[in-house]
Amino acid sequence: MSGLTLPLTIAADHPAYAGHFPGRPILPGVVLLDAALHALAARECVHAGPVQLKSAKFLSAVRPGEALTLHYADSPGGGFRFEIRCGERGVASGAAVFSREPAT
Repeated sequence: MSGLTLPLTIAADHPAYAGHFPGRPILPGVVLLDAALHALAARECVHAGPVQLKSAKFLSAVRPGEALTLHYADSPGGGFRFEIRCGERGVASGAAVFSREPAT
């Protein structure tokens, strides 16, 4: 994906790893998606909520301590397409549109 890239950091001791799944921890998709959308909103100086998620695909599991990168580009309609990678391995992808006004 052409566009911009930034590191995406999920602490290896994030509490979601403890219960998902004991003995073989993986990051829940909702935690990954939340971190990506917050990082994207901060980088682009847009309000982080509400967000209209146009699509999301989870391609492979994220283990504790894996280094992730968020790749993103503008999409038609004022949103963003994104891809999360761990090295060359695709982890997740999707498209989102951020609200232009803060929630009340």
